Parts: sequence; structure tokens; C-alpha cells
Amino acid sequence: MLLFSALVLLIAVAAVRLSSRSGLPSLLLYLGIGIALGQDGLGIPFDDAELTQVLGYTALIIILAEGGLTTRWSDIRPAVPSAAVLATAGVGISVAVTASAAHYLIGLDWQLALLMGAVVSSTDAAAVFSVLRRVRLPKRLSGVLEAESGFNDPPVIILVVTFATLDTVGPWYVISGQIALQLAIGLAVGLAVGKIGEFGLRQVALPAAGLYPIAVLTLTVLAYACGSMLQGSGFLAVYVAALVLGNARLPHRPATRGFAEALAWVAQIGLFVLLGMLVTPHLLWPDVLPAVVIGLALSLVARPLSVVLCTLPFRMPWREQALVSWAGLRGAVPIVLATIPMVNEVDGSDRIFNMVFVLVVVFTLLQGPTLPWLTRILGLHSRDESAMEIDIESAPLDRLRGHLLSVSIPQSSRMHGVEVAELRLPQASSVVLVVREGTSFVPEPTTALRRGDELLVVATDPVRDAVERRLLSVGRGGKLAGWLRGGGGSTAYRAPGRK
Repeated sequence: MLLFSALVLLIAVAAVRLSSRSGLPSLLLYLGIGIALGQDGLGIPFDDAELTQVLGYTALIIILAEGGLTTRWSDIRPAVPSAAVLATAGVGISVAVTASAAHYLIGLDWQLALLMGAVVSSTDAAAVFSVLRRVRLPKRLSGVLEAESGFNDPPVIILVVTFATLDTVGPWYVISGQIALQLAIGLAVGLAVGKIGEFGLRQVALPAAGLYPIAVLTLTVLAYACGSMLQGSGFLAVYVAALVLGNARLPHRPATRGFAEALAWVAQIGLFVLLGMLVTPHLLWPDVLPAVVIGLALSLVARPLSVVLCTLPFRMPWREQALVSWAGLRGAVPIVLATIPMVNEVDGSDRIFNMVFVLVVVFTLLQGPTLPWLTRILGLHSRDESAMEIDIESAPLDRLRGHLLSVSIPQSSRMHGVEVAELRLPQASSVVLVVREGTSFVPEPTTALRRGDELLVVATDPVRDAVERRLLSVGRGGKLAGWLRGGGGSTAYRAPGRK
């Protein structure tokens, strides 16, 4: 079993390179691996929908956590209102239009039609994060899409569970109230866990750097557990807690993000391979045409209509509306949600699963590779503004009551050409080492920094935050940063060893 699992994982890792060269989302390759291992391939029997659902939820927790940890709050903050409307009212519009198409065009009864509409109305965080980070979009658009994919899972899950037990469903206003309450609880729990975790990790110096990523990921799982136990949205709690922790000035942030990204890759690979094994390809053919019809109704009618109506108050230009409509990518989430009616033994749930599987594969093949092309056609291709952001990693020095900051200067940073003295760091801090082209040296006040340099800065506890803010400010604004607005302080540079 270990040999088999290791081989599958290595094949999946190698498939990422093929995905990056071909432009195909990697989820399709992982699904293909799962299909090749399943009943119509190597013949490994697997039909446990309940286990798939449990493991799928676990994988989605990790994927959402990674998305929140690697998302800049400054990028998505302006987009939160429009993303929230898309994730709630937009989901309702998509469900209504898609369910109507499934009922009147395909002939599904209303319960199955509503289930179909709810299952496919959620954009997938893993698909959106992986595809959009290869497409250079303006921050406001990438912020809308990333925030929407992080916010819209909870309402959809509530709707799917509700429609799967349609005999106990209440009036629409009761369902709306339940969704609002669960979202509010999830938001509150996520904020609370994130803030408490941020405070704790900043106060406690752990004995090993590798413990910080474990603590951060554990906090996101804790947010899910607490949110679910309080009858709230655990998935929203995960995303919000991860967003708070990912944007906090925590020790070893790059290491934490790298650890989360690695776990998210493993979660995606395992999830998609498992979903591929669950499907039986020779049983899909009768549902291919209905799936394409429903997918066309979703992609060409339901999604654009929801985007246009939900973004009217925000005056989004039509070109941006068109891109947001086409970029509503589906992935693992709809397939995992399609296991809910199977576990609840809803009549016709097998057909729902097959149609969702076909829809995800066909329209991911269509939308993923064409998204960069559409971006250029609409004139929305943007320069990567984050390339000039310096990278700061903090390591606490417990017994010395200080911090060692490792600073990397990227190629586009405006810190290039700034002398060490012109950094004007607070008094209780100092640049102690510069690493340039593999050579390290102790800088003088007149040493000019260059692109690609790595700096080691020592700061005491009270001024650590001020030092980070000043370094980020100079990285964005150059040597004059702070003079006009007074930010960053004007304290003169004090060379190492001088009083």
C-alpha cells in the first residue's frame, strides 16, 4: 500500500508540470489518475460515498486554509461587499435558473433539479486559486473571485443539505434566516480564533521554527470544529481564521505559507484521485448530453445573470462582468457536494453525481485554458504589482527579547539604490548583515542596497512592528517614503556596535 500510494503521489506531482505547460487545470489530470485506477481502469473497487464525503470535507478545510493564508487582505478588502453579494444572492439566482433548466429541459423532478442547481452553483476555491494565480488580473477582480470562492461554499452546503431532505424543508424565509445565522456564527468564530491565535503566537516563542506552521494550520481546523459545533458555517470560519492569520505579522510566515501550500497540494491530489475512483466511466454516457445542457444554462445564463444583477450596485464595467462570469470555475466542491444526496439515499442521486462529474470535467476543459485568452481580449491583463513587495520573515530570539528579521529584496522593489542609513530604522534595531550574490558582509551606513539582496535585521520586541512597517514602506516608496506623511519615523541610522 505504501509503495502504491508513493507511486500515485509521484505521478500526480509530475503531472503538475504537464498541467503548467498545457494550461489545463491540474484537477483534470488528478481525476484522470483516479479514473485509471478505478473500476474501468486497473479495477480497484471503490464506491464508498460516505467516506469520500468525510475525506472531501477534510481536504476542503486544508484547501480553504491555504487560500486564506496566501491571500492578501489588502487585495480583497475592496472586493468583499461585491463578493459577499455574489456568494449569497448570486448563489440563489444561479440555483433558481439552473434548477429551472434542469426541470424543464432535462425533465428532472423538482427535488433533483434543485439539488442539481445547488450543487453546481458554488465556485471552487482550489480551481479559482490555482488558475487565477497564473492569470495576471487587476487586484479588484482577482479579489472578487477569490473572496467569492471562499465565501460561497457555506450557503451552497446549507442548500444542498436542505434539498436532500426536502420532506422537512421550511419556507424560503426560514432557509434564508438559517443561512444568515450560520454565516454570522462562522464569521464570528473565524475572527475570534484568528485573533486569539495571532495574539498567542506573537507572545509565545516556540522552540522550533517547524512548530509555527503546525500551530497555524491547527488553529484553522479548530475554527472549523468550533464553528460546526456552534451550528455555524465551519468552512467560512476556516477561511476567515486563515485570512486573519495569513495577514498577521507572525514569526516564520513564509515557512507557514509554504507548509500550507504543500498540504493543500496533497489534499487536492488525494481528493481528486478519490473522486476519480468513485466514478464509473461507462455509466456516464447516458448523462453526458443532459450535463452539457445544464452546464450551458449555468455558464451562459445563470452565472452571467447573477453577476450582472449582483454587481449593479457596485457599477462594475461590462468587461469585468464578462470575465467574472466566465471565471466562475467549478472543481472538487460540486463533486464532493454531489455525494451528500448519495449518503442521504435520495432517489436519482447517482444520476446527479454522474451529471455533476461530466459537467465539471467538460466546462473546466473549456473555461480554464480560455481564461487567459479572454483576459487579453477584454484588455484586463495586469502587471503583477506584488512583484515589488519585499519579503520579511521573522524569527523570535526568546532569551534575547528580540527578533531576527530576514528581508529579501525582489527585482522590482524600490528599495534598490537606498543606502542603509536612508532606511531610517527605529533606534532599537539595526541591519547587521547583507548577503549579495552568495557573499555576506557587514554593511556601512553608506552601503547601497541592490535587487536580490538579503538582509538580516535585529530588532527588539517593542519596535519589531515599526521596523517591518518601515521596511515595507521603503520597499514600496523608495528612500523618500515617510518624509511627506511622517510614516516610518525619521530616526537617524545607528551603525552596529555604536552607541
